[in-house]
Amino acid sequence: MPAYLITHTETRRGDILIEDEHLTLDIRDGWAILTDLHGIALAIPAEHVAAVQRVDEDQDEPAPTEE
Repeated sequence: MPAYLITHTETRRGDILIEDEHLTLDIRDGWAILTDLHGIALAIPAEHVAAVQRVDEDQDEPAPTEE
């Protein structure tokens, strides 16, 4: 299941973990926008976001391996 950890730029605000079976992330017009089958689930101005990291275990792309 797709899951994203959103880290705020200010440490006094809590970070957000959001997950949903149909969650997608789009960065546009200065916003980090997470949508699901019903539309926008969460939208945060990019200036308030330090990082957005996909953290689910079932990512489509395999993790890089060291050789």
